[in-house]
Amino acid sequence: MSENLVAEIISVGTELLLGEIVDTNATFLSTRLRDLGITVYRKSTVGDNLERLVETIKNALTRSDIAILGGGLGPTDDDMTREAIAKYVGEEPYIDSKLYEELKEKFALRKRPMPANNAKQAWLIPSAVTLPNPIGTAPGWFVKTKDGKIIITLPGPPQEMTRMWIEEVEDKLPVSNKCLFHKIIHTIGLGESFLTEKIAKYTNLAVPGVGTYARGVGVDIRVAAVSNNIEEAKQIVEPVVKDICDILTGYVFGFDDDTIVSVIKKVLDEKKQSFCCIESLTGGMLASQITSCEGISSCFKGSITSYSNEIKELVGVKHETIETYGAVSKETAIEMAENAKKMLKTDWAISTTGVAGPAPLEGKRPGTAWIALVGPNVIATDFVDWPGSREMVRQRVCKTALNLIFKNI
Repeated sequence: MSENLVAEIISVGTELLLGEIVDTNATFLSTRLRDLGITVYRKSTVGDNLERLVETIKNALTRSDIAILGGGLGPTDDDMTREAIAKYVGEEPYIDSKLYEELKEKFALRKRPMPANNAKQAWLIPSAVTLPNPIGTAPGWFVKTKDGKIIITLPGPPQEMTRMWIEEVEDKLPVSNKCLFHKIIHTIGLGESFLTEKIAKYTNLAVPGVGTYARGVGVDIRVAAVSNNIEEAKQIVEPVVKDICDILTGYVFGFDDDTIVSVIKKVLDEKKQSFCCIESLTGGMLASQITSCEGISSCFKGSITSYSNEIKELVGVKHETIETYGAVSKETAIEMAENAKKMLKTDWAISTTGVAGPAPLEGKRPGTAWIALVGPNVIATDFVDWPGSREMVRQRVCKTALNLIFKNI
C-alpha cells in the first residue's frame, strides 16, 4: 500500500452509460472516502462487458490501492462483476453453501420461489470475504489480492450500497496515515467569475487547495488541506477561510451542511418571526425548495400559487394594478406579497411573477420576472432578466427570491 491511500471508483452498468440511471453512489463513496483520508483521483463507468470490466479493474489497481465496484451483482447473465473479479485474480467462483441457504431463506420469507439463476448471488472465490446485505439479495465481496491490493464489490441500489458500505466495509479498510480537513464556504449573489477574481490570490495556492464550483443557489468555495493529523490540517485551512470570508463579506451565507433555507430558518427562529410565499411563474417550486429544509415549519407558514390573474385578484391584488402595470410588474409583485402576508398572518412574505416562456406575455420576453419581499418596515424587490429554458428561468427566480430573503432578514 502507498503511504497516501488511493482508491478508484468503478460504476458498473450499461444503464449508467445510456443515462437511464443517475450515478449517486459514486458521489456518496467519494464523500465517505474523503472523510477517511483516502484519496480518489479517478472514477470510471463501464458497461456490462466482461473484457472491458476486467481491463478497467486492472488499470485501476495499477495506480490505486483500492478498487471499489458498484453494481453488476444481480442474478442475470449481464451482471458480470463477480466474473470479472474472478478472472482478474485468476480464481474459480463456487457456490458457497451458507450464502445459498441464506438466499433461499430470504425468498421463503417473501413467500416466493427462488429462481435458479439467483444461485449466482451465492458465489464466492477463495480470496473473497462476504459483505452481508440484509436488505437485498446481492452480498458484496471484500477481496485482497496477492500483491496487497483491495477490491470491494457493492450492490447497485443506493439503499443497499449505503448500508453495506457503512456497516460492513469502512471498518475493514486500511487506516490512512494522512488526514484531510476541509471547509465549504457557501456564497450567494455573486457569479463564479467575479468571485474568483476577488479571491484570486487564494485559488492559486498549493496548500491549502482552494476550489470554486457553482451550485444550486450560488457558488461554493472548498478549502482543504492534508496533513499528518486533523489539527494540523485544520490550522492550515481555517486562516484562509477567515480571509476569504472577510473579502466576501455580504455574500457568505453559511458553511458545510448549511443551506440558504436552513440559514433563513435559523435567523427567523432567533427573531421568532415567520414567512410565507406566493408564486406565479414558479408555480410552487419555491415552496418546494423551502419545505425541503428539515424543521422549516417552525417559521414557514405556507404558500399560495396564484398562477392566473383571476387568482391574483382573488388574493387581493387590485384589478387596476394588473390593468395598469401588468401581471409581470414590480407593483403586482409587491401587492401579491402584501396580501399573502396578511392572509397567512406572517412577518414576511415573498412573491414571484414573471414569464417562464417560451412565448412572450404582456409584451415581456421569457426570462423576465419580478420578485418582492414584504416584511417589518421592509419592501424590497428584485428583477430577473435572463432568458433560458422554462426550468432554468424558474430555478433562477427561486434562487433570486431566496437571496432577497437572506439579504433583508
